[in-house]
Amino acid sequence: MRNFLVTLVLIFLGLKTLKGDDTIGGSLFLDHYKETCPLAEEIVAREVEIAVLKDPRMAASLLRLHFHDCFVMGCDASVLLDNYGDIVSEKLAVPNLNSLRGFEVIDKIKYTLEEACPYTVSCADILAIAARDSVALRGGPRWEVWLGRKDSLKASLAGANQFIPSPNFTLQALIASFKQQGLDIGDLVALSGSHTMGKARCTSFRQRVYQVSLQEEHDEYRKYKTFRRILRSICPSSGRDNQLAPLDFATPARFDNHYFINLLEGKGLLGSDNALIWEDDEGEVLEQVWAYATNQELFFESFANSMVKMGNINVLIGVEGEIRKNCRFVN
Repeated sequence: MRNFLVTLVLIFLGLKTLKGDDTIGGSLFLDHYKETCPLAEEIVAREVEIAVLKDPRMAASLLRLHFHDCFVMGCDASVLLDNYGDIVSEKLAVPNLNSLRGFEVIDKIKYTLEEACPYTVSCADILAIAARDSVALRGGPRWEVWLGRKDSLKASLAGANQFIPSPNFTLQALIASFKQQGLDIGDLVALSGSHTMGKARCTSFRQRVYQVSLQEEHDEYRKYKTFRRILRSICPSSGRDNQLAPLDFATPARFDNHYFINLLEGKGLLGSDNALIWEDDEGEVLEQVWAYATNQELFFESFANSMVKMGNINVLIGVEGEIRKNCRFVN
């Protein structure tokens, strides 16, 4: 009975704040928490800043958490659910196991928000805000986050194994994966720019290092061989699976356009990174890579727009889903 009453109150408050707000797709709103939890974004920003100061890599981890959430059933915080009852956690999926980080940071943010505004701010919205703040903290763009998502009542281990792009995907596989989420080639290239910060495990780039591409076979200027030699020193053909390498060797802790410069120099870490230009027969992707490599402001604008678009994938609104009290478990 108590949960039912809480839900009714939240619906009423949601309708109240809806009036006069700008909307995106008729579902999410700017200033969604203006009346119900006015300090929500400030609380998230403060906790993210503390976490990133302690561990600069956490910025990339929180951004990746939002991405892995949205690509499985939509941006509904299903990725945060632990095993419990009939729920099998997405954290056990191959792309996530021993790889996704930042859950404790989200826990801390949620705890603080529950102290300030109980049963008000969704875990899905926390992920979206934290991703934006993480990018901004490392020198990247800042954008308005549309809010009002609800949290899912289930997880999808099968979906996490199926829909999250592999680091060894071909260009066509990447395009198909993004298309399934309503994202186009422009979004694919812009969002791939998130690989300008963070690190990857040896298991994610071993295939790229030891399966020599056609471009590398005809490397008369040896621009690929030196980089591959560096990667092989980090990641042997077997063993040391969890050894880390920066996704961007030039500016690994900053969010900038250097990822695209790396691609043009043959220094993309993942196979899927290099596929953007090595498998682009029509030149559409290469043109966009060149544009971002030479114009950081253009990349920032495109990235922000694509993040807003991604953040609206299959969101739960209104009476769908719930506002979890603990992001790891349904209420």
